[in-house]
Amino acid sequence: MALPSLAAMLAERSARRGDFVLASGRRSTLYIDARLTTMSPDGLALIGALGLAAVREHFPLADAVGGLTLGADPVSYTISRESASTERPLRAFTVRKEAKQHGTGRLIEGPFRTGDRVVVIEDVITTGGSALKAIEALRAAGAEVLGVLAVVDREEGGREAIAAAGCPVVSLSRAAEVVAHLPPA
Repeated sequence: MALPSLAAMLAERSARRGDFVLASGRRSTLYIDARLTTMSPDGLALIGALGLAAVREHFPLADAVGGLTLGADPVSYTISRESASTERPLRAFTVRKEAKQHGTGRLIEGPFRTGDRVVVIEDVITTGGSALKAIEALRAAGAEVLGVLAVVDREEGGREAIAAAGCPVVSLSRAAEVVAHLPPA
């Protein structure tokens, strides 16, 4: 059985029309809860394959993938898993929203290493705030941030904000593509 396109899957499971306040604080008539797709078995399979292909094409020197918890976590993990049997497996990591107040006090969890060349993962980019926070933490920890890979670019200025921080953005889908698969309002 063939999997539907990512945009079609996101439209069916993750996109809703209405009046919403986004994590960025902006209001929107479109809400995309990518986790409903990124945390499903077939969504993980599709995103793992597409994500690994995009990382290999656009960021071939990457050592690891990860981003700000929670949206980036399943995407990072499935890309890492997809890479396991390749010549260059990618490690996955998670960037906490703030450092732990116990134990080691880490901000970045997982097998991250100083000097890693990393791709920051995002589920949905609106303003770019989450990706920029992850980029800042990773650079402070000694990573070379190669760029950002997003499942969905809402096309609301986030790509440009991230590019202004010196990081190219690659997206697996755009909001317009997802909307094209929604039933008429």
